Amino acid sequence: MKPLRLLLMLCLLLVSGLASATNYTLWIHGRTGGATIGNYADFSYWGPASMDAGVNKKAVNWDGRSSIASQSGTIRNALDCFCTGTNWCYIATHSAGDLLIGYTLANYGGSARVKKNAQPNASGVCGNADGSSQTGWNIKWIASAAGSGGGSELADVGAWTTSEPLVQDLRVRTARAMYNHNETRGIWFWMYAGADGGLTSAFLPGQDDGVQAYHSAGAVAGSSGGSYCNPQDWFCDVLTLGAGPAEGGHAKWANHWVAFRDDGEDYNHYTDGHWGGIVAVMRAAVAVNAR
Repeated sequence: MKPLRLLLMLCLLLVSGLASATNYTLWIHGRTGGATIGNYADFSYWGPASMDAGVNKKAVNWDGRSSIASQSGTIRNALDCFCTGTNWCYIATHSAGDLLIGYTLANYGGSARVKKNAQPNASGVCGNADGSSQTGWNIKWIASAAGSGGGSELADVGAWTTSEPLVQDLRVRTARAMYNHNETRGIWFWMYAGADGGLTSAFLPGQDDGVQAYHSAGAVAGSSGGSYCNPQDWFCDVLTLGAGPAEGGHAKWANHWVAFRDDGEDYNHYTDGHWGGIVAVMRAAVAVNAR
């Protein structure tokens, strides 16, 4: 009977270990922010917290004004909290949140991370789980609405407060040179690009959502932005769906996939306090797939 008892004990331990594994959905906002840093329940940037936005959703709030390098630590705290040990994460970003997670993965995704217990204090920092470490984080995929990995021409022309450190980082050439955008640690970015631009479209090449042009929201590689459009437009190259090159042979960054292109020009950049704009399309997809 002893071998049988030992087998039963091992099975119970295995089941217990599996039961403790949890999936989380982390939401990383864009410029301006306004939500409380360290409060993972504060979804005021996005809209009502009651909205279905993936399993065990957490709002990863940062100041929305400072440099990407200075705010990466806040993102790393959240990733350590919820995406280490037996826990796994889905990540959704908006606008500058894409630049922030891209920078963090490229520069810290290969570092040793102490496994945490997913029990944050008031500052958003979690305690150690068992004292052991792992390399990088457990991330299933990243969804990005109006991604700013390629920067915005609005930062170049001074449409925002030019003394703001984040605006300096959002300049097109600066954003594209900030880190190795091809280094995603093997994690896929699913890109959602809106095309309902407004008056600011005069400063943005090709299709845009009023803040981010398709070259950035569609993860087209290169040291500078270009003009990319929908298939019905005649005077610029088409932003293709999927991971393949845009029309004209312009490559996308590695492990970046255009999941949605706004052919109907229906979605702008802004959430408007109710999960609106291009975020609405991404949120619906995350709600179905982040489980």
